[in-house]
Amino acid sequence: MMTLCEMAVDVLTTADGREKTAKSRDYAAQWFAARAEGTALEIGRAEAPLRPSRPEKPELLNPRDVPKRKPGSPAGRIALLHAVAHIELNAVDLHWDIIPRFAGTKMPLGFYDDWVKAADEESKHFNLICDCLEDLDSFYGALPAHAGMWRAAEDTVDDFMGRLAVVPMVLEARGLDVTPGMIEVFRKAGLDKAVQSLEVIYAEEVGHVAYGSKWFHFLCGRHDMDPKETFHNLVKTYFKGALKPPFNEEKRAEAGLPPDFYWPLADQVPDSRLG
Repeated sequence: MMTLCEMAVDVLTTADGREKTAKSRDYAAQWFAARAEGTALEIGRAEAPLRPSRPEKPELLNPRDVPKRKPGSPAGRIALLHAVAHIELNAVDLHWDIIPRFAGTKMPLGFYDDWVKAADEESKHFNLICDCLEDLDSFYGALPAHAGMWRAAEDTVDDFMGRLAVVPMVLEARGLDVTPGMIEVFRKAGLDKAVQSLEVIYAEEVGHVAYGSKWFHFLCGRHDMDPKETFHNLVKTYFKGALKPPFNEEKRAEAGLPPDFYWPLADQVPDSRLG
């Protein structure tokens, strides 16, 4: 039987998106089957690659070189779904990577429950969006994508708390801000399957942000550190630029992110905020 860290590395070193997410879901099922029996797979140790394996396509470009398309057009909607698929595939790897990357830090089993569940859900999200792309006669890899998605992982490769601060508590929290607007784009276009898929993602991403906040606070407590001050310092260290409002304050609060965590890091105060 493979250890959980070995499973994680197997996912990370699988290039094809559909194959990667199939392994991810299978390993998650094995983990939770053992947990349901009152046991757990061995966590183990395994060396995670600095960068996960990726398919030949999409071509990865500098963010400024990724073509901009209007979301209201058919091509723009495909581009938007393609960008979401790319984000979800990166999220699969990010959530598996945190397990072997920081396996030297002793954590409760609940930590592994949370990130295996998050990786499983991100795998489901990737496949939902790929199905939507295929319904529109496209596919993941048909367009170029953002090359900077893995940067947060590389920047925090040796900083467990930095990883939790930047990935779930900043990057995934941003998804809570922008997803309602994306849902409306597809609702107006009458693309019900895309709407339903994005609504699943929106609901489940709250949990992923909450996992980040929970375990960030856990580590702050372990080391007798002030969570808010520590979060601000880590985001300033690892996140390039200021946080961009408007913020979905209701969903952020649901995920355990109070306003005084992110508003002091914002680049401006807008006239209106998302509920």
